[in-house]
Amino acid sequence: MNIDWLLNYNPVLLAFGATLFTWSITALGSSMVFFFKTINKKILNSMLGFAAGVMIAASFWSLLQPAIEMSEQKGSLSWVPAVIGFLSGGAFLLLVDKLLPHLHMGLSTDKAEGVKTSWQRSVLLVLAITLHNIPEGLAVGVAFGALANNPDSGMLAGAIALAVGIGLQNFPEGAAVSIPLRREGFSRWKAFNYGQLSGIVEPIAGLFGAYLVLSITPLLPYALSFAAGAMIFVVVEELIPESQTGNETDLSTVGAMLGFATMMLLDVALG
Repeated sequence: MNIDWLLNYNPVLLAFGATLFTWSITALGSSMVFFFKTINKKILNSMLGFAAGVMIAASFWSLLQPAIEMSEQKGSLSWVPAVIGFLSGGAFLLLVDKLLPHLHMGLSTDKAEGVKTSWQRSVLLVLAITLHNIPEGLAVGVAFGALANNPDSGMLAGAIALAVGIGLQNFPEGAAVSIPLRREGFSRWKAFNYGQLSGIVEPIAGLFGAYLVLSITPLLPYALSFAAGAMIFVVVEELIPESQTGNETDLSTVGAMLGFATMMLLDVALG
């Protein structure tokens, strides 16, 4: 399928459209709350593992590897932007994690992280999931923003593969948010709305990422690596530990392997 015609569009517009797609998949996953009141722990762990695998693969194939290649083409030390950007992304998410009030699913309100607040439990739960979506939207935005400096079909296909991969893992994430909220006593509509609202940050972060790399071109390798570091932080800090709760840890591991393979296939085949 010829996708070169998309290169005629503004990269920021493409980034916005791609992140609207990933947000819509989050909403689609959240809609599962209308059909299920509970979710099997084994299935939930497998889905979280799958999401972790997709994000790990995307961090390298779609973000770090292109950042290293861009640095090499400029004749500079290829590892410098990758290392600095990667660690900066992790440091940024660490700071947000320490400051933004949020609560992980299944914990009591006194276990909330970030600055102390009197916000309702439901708000704290949604903010915890929103943390996942910040680096995802940023990654997609930066990938499409890169087209302004390298408008070729390979780069475009890689950005599309990243958006598709993020979308795939957003479906189980959406379900993993809304269904547990329903189990905690929320109505179906309220659980759905909170679930899909957790993904609204993706178009916002996507627009920011695209504008950033368009405004400051030399930052592109750093921005790609920054998004990768932020995504890996989320994976190690939240997705993997949450997917490994319970006795059937092999299922979450298999899910992670399948997620990694799926994202790798998309990126290599399309990009």
